[in-house]
Amino acid sequence: MGTVTIGVSIAVPEPHGSLLQERRAGFGDPAASGIPTHVTLLPPTEVDDSALPAIEAHLVEVAGTGRPFPMRLSGTGTFRPVSPVVYMRVVEGAEACTWLQKQVRDASGPVARELQFPYHPHVTVAHGIDDESMDRAYEALSGYEAEWPCTGFALYEQGADGVWRKLREFTFGSPVVPPQAGAPERDSTLPAR
Repeated sequence: MGTVTIGVSIAVPEPHGSLLQERRAGFGDPAASGIPTHVTLLPPTEVDDSALPAIEAHLVEVAGTGRPFPMRLSGTGTFRPVSPVVYMRVVEGAEACTWLQKQVRDASGPVARELQFPYHPHVTVAHGIDDESMDRAYEALSGYEAEWPCTGFALYEQGADGVWRKLREFTFGSPVVPPQAGAPERDSTLPAR
């Protein structure tokens, strides 16, 4: 029995994911090659590896209650001077991300935890590099935009080499339609009319 470091996030799809990862590396961020481009729902969290099945079951439940939503990134922001980060702003989908991360970190769930900073959905494009390079990242991507339909999220594990690898994807929606309040019960295996 050991511990693993996990994270839960929404992947930024292609071609945007690779492009932003390459730009991050180009600004001199040494961590860029090991971190797929994403919006964090659960920051790096150390857990017992024996807890992974319960965590996966919890995430299946969270995804089952979620619904696809539009995501749009536009322009840059920064957390400086509090934290040395330049990021792409989430201008559409932020409320849904905020709701999702609360469900993932639910106090009764297997990955309940407090956050170091208030939750702010974003896509990091530079972290912990010199100020000049941070300024360059902020300027270079200030006009960049990306949009896509967000249909789920994924569980990642950080390897001993520092690289984050996807363990499993979780798609929104449940194969079984939960009964609605006040609605007559119906066989949820039958297609809706």
